[in-house]
Amino acid sequence: MASHRRDYDAIAARILPAGSREQRMQHIADTLWDALSDRGVSWVGFYLDQPGEPDDRRLVLGPHRDKPACSPLAMHGVCGQTVRFRTTRIVEDVSQVKSEYIACDPRDRSEIAIPLVDAEGTCWGCLDLDSWDISAFDERDEQGLIGVLQAAGLLPT
Repeated sequence: MASHRRDYDAIAARILPAGSREQRMQHIADTLWDALSDRGVSWVGFYLDQPGEPDDRRLVLGPHRDKPACSPLAMHGVCGQTVRFRTTRIVEDVSQVKSEYIACDPRDRSEIAIPLVDAEGTCWGCLDLDSWDISAFDERDEQGLIGVLQAAGLLPT
């Protein structure tokens, strides 16, 4: 429930919608990490869909902060379900979603994953944030993160 301390409008104002898609993703990962690492966020990163790959290796790690993460990911996990169904997933307690959760850091307790859908309707990946706290994310985080992604031109407005 720490999201009330997260100022996504200020974060979005710092986002530059310039450069390649990869550069904009790295800018978002860096900016979110700098703003949120002391506000209950333990990891920030992107997973990119590789539609030609088998489901057990379909998502690969993209720009991220601040520690290594699992890659590739299977489509049964939270990020895979986010991409497959093109809907945000907010997991209050990862221990409650057992088979859907792929543990990269055993200390993580909650997660939010936002689908990245282009103007043509193709979901090309997701933004993923983790926390060591239970119930660290809610709908305010979802809306704030969508605003950050839109500011970078990674989601249509």
